[in-house]
Amino acid sequence: LNRQCKVNKSIIKEVFAMKRNIVSLIILFILVMSIDSCAENVSNIENQDTYGAKASKEDSDLELKEMLIYAIQDEYLANKEYELIMNKYGTQRPFSNIKKAEERHISMLKEVLFKNGIDIPKDDSSEYVKLPNSIDEAYRLGVEAEIENIAMYERFLQQELTVDARRAFEALKNASENHLRAFRKFVSD
Repeated sequence: LNRQCKVNKSIIKEVFAMKRNIVSLIILFILVMSIDSCAENVSNIENQDTYGAKASKEDSDLELKEMLIYAIQDEYLANKEYELIMNKYGTQRPFSNIKKAEERHISMLKEVLFKNGIDIPKDDSSEYVKLPNSIDEAYRLGVEAEIENIAMYERFLQQELTVDARRAFEALKNASENHLRAFRKFVSD
């Protein structure tokens, strides 16, 4: 019996050692994944100028296809950003209302893309979203984003457009102006 107890204690020690190794491996895996995620976020934050309204500023030779793609990218980006903001800071206005509007804007742009024979780009906005550090920063970024949207749509409306694209860009510009007013209510100068 005494010998049996010694064997059992030995087995128990080995099991605990294996558990520690497994826990250590799990912790190491989590750390590696979080470092990889941080590196990816830094990389994508640097690439924000290649997507949506910011990318459109660099394009001096705008064609309908490009304008529609920049527009839908920007709507994808806003939609994803507001989703992440609400996940982090809670569902609240104006983000909840504006997110619903962004979904309608995306649908509108998809319809215009389809009517013009342009492939609908996939939503890869999560690669470009920068989550604000506070709700106050989220409001300020909302103001900046809507100002950029308005400027983008104003540039687009100066171009040769199909009737449906012009209507969509006018509607989206007006919506951005409404969103800007909503965000400004929460930002102190």
